[in-house]
Amino acid sequence: EHQHVRYNPLRDDWVLVSAHRVKRPWQGQLEKPPPEDVPRWDPKNPLCPGATRANGEVNPKYEGTFIFPNDFPALQPDAPEPDDSDHPLFRAAPARGVCKVMCFHPWSDLTLPLMSLTEIRAVIDAWAELVTELGASYPWVQIFENKGAMMGCSNPHPHCQVWASSFLPNEAHLEDRTQRQHLSQHGMPMLLEYAEQEARRKERLVVENADWLVVVPYWATWPYQTLLLPRHHVCRLQDLSDSEKDSLASIMQRLLIKYDNLFEVSFPYSMGWHGAPTGPYLEEDCRHWQLHAHYYPPLLRSATVRKFMVGYEMLAQVQRDLTPEQAAERLRSLPEVHYK
Repeated sequence: EHQHVRYNPLRDDWVLVSAHRVKRPWQGQLEKPPPEDVPRWDPKNPLCPGATRANGEVNPKYEGTFIFPNDFPALQPDAPEPDDSDHPLFRAAPARGVCKVMCFHPWSDLTLPLMSLTEIRAVIDAWAELVTELGASYPWVQIFENKGAMMGCSNPHPHCQVWASSFLPNEAHLEDRTQRQHLSQHGMPMLLEYAEQEARRKERLVVENADWLVVVPYWATWPYQTLLLPRHHVCRLQDLSDSEKDSLASIMQRLLIKYDNLFEVSFPYSMGWHGAPTGPYLEEDCRHWQLHAHYYPPLLRSATVRKFMVGYEMLAQVQRDLTPEQAAERLRSLPEVHYK
């Protein structure tokens, strides 16, 4: 009932928890629920099998996963060097890379929680292969999925993006520093120790199996944010064994079914994998890293009321309206059979 701040050791910052604020009446913006009538195949949807994309290329009639170069990439491999700066307050640096799109399934009316375990496992295999392929030359490979129009998804089709960059992005650089510091000071990878603590305490646990657990982190920012963690030390996606990939498919499906069941809607989120850097870092000691996935869903009270990160959040620090323990209890109590 009482506001307090919590420390996020992964980002080295703080979040304000004000659980009593969720009781306030809401007269703000209401979101439109996602459409329920998405056609299974639409020739105008550039992600569908056989559809023509913006660059004129025609997709193959794929039956599983399908990976292709992003037609509007934020990073390109042959970008020129920026001009030299004449002042330290106006610095620029080279940024090169590649951007790919990966379709999970040929059907537009499916999402990951509605796919079979075999199909989800195929997605995980493709993720690991991409990190291996792109990580051979690029230091960072970011896999991320924006699910739902509320999170900026422009095409209703199950897919994600993979951006490989010639530099470590801000979040990667920050997590590298904090995890390295924790291992140096405590002799154990931060997120491995954290997973052990959460497995024992259980108050923020959502789902678990022999290899993985999902928690609403103690320092969660978004209302129903979760953190997917291995129980054993693993640095990168491509380091997972076959059995760990199978159990990952299972726990992802269980979590995402709970998400959909929370408000009986195709639950929007942005998610992404963080693992040890690649490229030149493959030859370095990265024991401080622990593979993990972040899920950031925006919904707060219902399918139509979202959490806005504005005002105080933008100008001071992040603030949330219900405790992580309350969010975890609600997710934990939901059935693992999809409402549809």
